[in-house]
Amino acid sequence: MQGIPESLEQLIAEFAKFPGIGRKTAQRLAFYVLRKPREDAAALAKALINTKDKIRECSRCGNIAEGDPCSICRDSKRDQSIICVVEDALDVLAIEKTGEYRGLYHVLGGLISPLDGVGPDDLHVNALMDRLDSVEEIILATNPSMEGETTAHYLTKLLKSREVRVSRLAQGIPMGSDVEYIDEATLSRALEGRVSM
Repeated sequence: MQGIPESLEQLIAEFAKFPGIGRKTAQRLAFYVLRKPREDAAALAKALINTKDKIRECSRCGNIAEGDPCSICRDSKRDQSIICVVEDALDVLAIEKTGEYRGLYHVLGGLISPLDGVGPDDLHVNALMDRLDSVEEIILATNPSMEGETTAHYLTKLLKSREVRVSRLAQGIPMGSDVEYIDEATLSRALEGRVSM
């Protein structure tokens, strides 16, 4: 683009690669960095490099961590008999924020998506099966998308041969929503998963 120095254009292009960041937001971020002192830019660059150098996948659950195993797998106070299966580490963070779940996790590293060429062998399914010795329950916490449902269905069929209870996160109407604005699929799931009061 004319009028923007090449080094700034490179920074804009790098920011624009982030998910959910368009060209305009990338420009704002780049100009923000440009206005800050050099030390701030150096601290940002150091944080990026440190993250890339230090963060690894936990060898047990696939979550992100600086140590192996991760802090959740090392925590002896967590319920070792329950594993919550999620798509990625962001899902672990979301569930942990609730403060309600005290079991272990297993990060699949994606979801089954035949259209994208992702099958069960591309995920950490075998590692999950290897962890089932003392597990009583598997909670499937995949997203209620086509890929999430396909993955949950595959895992349910695979786990039927093992002596482990399989459950799925409840799905339904979000808190604060009006029933009249909820789509049919969500309402159907909410009716199917209703609980007694």
